[in-house]
Amino acid sequence: MKKYIFLFLTQLIPLVGIAAELYSDFPEEINPEERYVFYLHGLIVEGNDPRPKHQDFGIYEFPEIKNAIFNEGDFNLIAHHRPANTNINSYVEALEGWVSTLLSAGVNPSRITLVGFSRGSHLAAFVAGKLNETGINTALLASCINGDVPTETPLYLGGHFLSIYEESDVMGSCTTLGGRSRNIASFKEISISTGLAHGAFFQPLQEWLVPLKKWIRETNR
Repeated sequence: MKKYIFLFLTQLIPLVGIAAELYSDFPEEINPEERYVFYLHGLIVEGNDPRPKHQDFGIYEFPEIKNAIFNEGDFNLIAHHRPANTNINSYVEALEGWVSTLLSAGVNPSRITLVGFSRGSHLAAFVAGKLNETGINTALLASCINGDVPTETPLYLGGHFLSIYEESDVMGSCTTLGGRSRNIASFKEISISTGLAHGAFFQPLQEWLVPLKKWIRETNR
């Protein structure tokens, strides 16, 4: 009996040793065996208010969204609240540095995922484009116009790529970006139909949250 108890306890050790955390800033300590996901919020949240209200789309539920993404995900979620008037180039450089730090610490590229909505999706895409040869994963929510992320220089992504867009929104499919990025491991695109336009991603709606978390489980490993 003691032998079987010992075997049972030793099987639990790897599970106990890995503890996911929700971070509001880049973590000071990195475990190369763990999984990491970044969530980059939309433009309206930049500033001091984590729940700003849009005149058309209502309240952006940043705290609820990050908690919903993190809940039962078994990964570390880094959801940094950007300050007002964030400089895009400076933030892209900082985010690129964070991802590079994870890679340098020994985190497998497939265990790093950038998730961004609207302005946050553009930040994610810019960083993913710079690091497209590393194999990190990217999920863009309401990001593209005319099939592509609006930028002067075409982007090429790597790793696994997911696009989710709302059919009633001006931001739509990312098929041009997905088709151009020939070195990606996979490209999946999902359209949702809530009638809420851009505001569909202001709340942790199951329509986009469920497929996003399912995709993360399948690709971030």
